[in-house]
Amino acid sequence: MNYIDIFLEALAAERGCSEKTLSSYESDLRLANDTIKSGLIGATEQDIQGYLSSLPDKPSSISRKASALRGFYKFLMLEKIISANPTKNLELPKHERTLPKFLSIDEIELLISSAGDIKTSIRLRAMIELLYASGLRVSELCELPITGVLGDKLLIHGKGAKERLVPMHDTAIDALNKWLNVRGNIDSKYVFPSNGKNGHITRDGFFKILKKCASLAGISPSRVSPHVLRHSFASHLLAGGANLRAIQTMLGHEDISTTQIYTHVMPEQLKETIKNHHPLASHQTKEFLND
Repeated sequence: MNYIDIFLEALAAERGCSEKTLSSYESDLRLANDTIKSGLIGATEQDIQGYLSSLPDKPSSISRKASALRGFYKFLMLEKIISANPTKNLELPKHERTLPKFLSIDEIELLISSAGDIKTSIRLRAMIELLYASGLRVSELCELPITGVLGDKLLIHGKGAKERLVPMHDTAIDALNKWLNVRGNIDSKYVFPSNGKNGHITRDGFFKILKKCASLAGISPSRVSPHVLRHSFASHLLAGGANLRAIQTMLGHEDISTTQIYTHVMPEQLKETIKNHHPLASHQTKEFLND
């Protein structure tokens, strides 16, 4: 019996994991199953520890593989398929967490203004404004459905099929409405449609346009990515005194510890520069963040 497949089916059905997450779990578990001589079902604590210690990967990658193994064995224990969990006392290599990179307020404004020099400027400006105004993941932005636009808020379907409401400030709303007017009533469920097989602009497509926009703004393209805009959103909010729990909710982080990484990127210069919770935020958005 293939317990890896059964475990993946359970993840998809019970936790609503995305295809990307399921694919990563499958890849990590099959590698471990093929590498460990006895396979995963017959593996001991020593087998699992030895396997992880032998991997040439970065500590973060090893941690991810260990997480997949822990989840797998926890499932087997709950289903009473095994009587002992070989990952119970697992020790992992310690590593320093990489601090998120972000742009300054001036650089964000330069990037937004430079979107006007791109052929698809209205669409690009709307996408940049939404990323920076609401802290969306790039996949959430590219796959944003028309039904997700609710006036001054966005209904986001995030990781694990979880929904969250995030507010937009006036500038972002204006940029989005301008794009929707240009977009018109075309037959697509996506805010940012495309003729490609996915039906919406792809992550790679947006990434390339954003890099070009960075060059036009005089910012090194290596410093600009959709995730950097998400980091900038969170870092600027936190520097302005926004509630960490509110930022966690808007980012869609399941664990507050993931959001707390932004407390380490708070240089004094940034604190002095930001007078409000968000450089473009409206009073309504500030009230939301302080709740």
